[in-house]
Amino acid sequence: MARQKGLVKYSGTMGGVRHFKIKGLVGDFAGLAGGPTDSQIKNDAAFIRTRENMSEFGGSASCAKSIRVGLAQVIKQYSDPRLTGRLTKIMKEINKEDTGSPRGQRQIKVSGHQNYLVGLNFDANLSLAGVFNAPYTLTNTVGRDSATFTIAAFEPMNLINAPAGATHFRLMNAISVVSDYTFNTSTGQYEPTDPTLNELSDVQFSGYTDLSTTTSSITVTTTLPGSPTMTGSTSVLNCIGIEFYQQIGSSYYLFASDNAMRVDTVF
Repeated sequence: MARQKGLVKYSGTMGGVRHFKIKGLVGDFAGLAGGPTDSQIKNDAAFIRTRENMSEFGGSASCAKSIRVGLAQVIKQYSDPRLTGRLTKIMKEINKEDTGSPRGQRQIKVSGHQNYLVGLNFDANLSLAGVFNAPYTLTNTVGRDSATFTIAAFEPMNLINAPAGATHFRLMNAISVVSDYTFNTSTGQYEPTDPTLNELSDVQFSGYTDLSTTTSSITVTTTLPGSPTMTGSTSVLNCIGIEFYQQIGSSYYLFASDNAMRVDTVF
């Protein structure tokens, strides 16, 4: 793959070379045009492995999307442009753990491989551990429909690495359900095993807290709507995060960057 450095830019293909952009990267890129036709990929026996890979990649992308949809309320201010690809990669790794199903139809059993998601920072360039270091506890109910984030009183100036200009912060606690995904032979598509539970979520914040003074104890509790009964093929992602504000008068203005969130536990 080549990187275009010249002044002349155009769209489409010229002389067998196509030019394109890649989300999250700066600049223009070029590559050779060509390859098999859509018909060949869909029908030719030589491309059976390609079709299998496409099926499982599509299922992994769908499962990853369910996480992004569940956390849509907050994901924009916490994530980097390549989060979608990183989540899809994780789901593909989980997909490969299924050794009992035929290729192209292997399950994406998140419930059996939750460890793949634990510790995921939504911005690969900003670790929550590098920003927030106060001791805390996370507890969830037996029914897995609620989680509580508890932080004892602490000195923000000592345990929070705040960006220049920030005066206040808020702590965030979020839970979001992701279902296992299985291949439906009737539709030829990957579908959530528990569609009514998939993407259920709740996001809660602490109050605006001054960075310059000792905090009192903070408790942030999230509860899934509708008191759902969880199943064995669902997983609940418990994410925690911190976001920064500058107070001007009586208003608080959210920083566009430096906000951090990670998947702390999955239960």
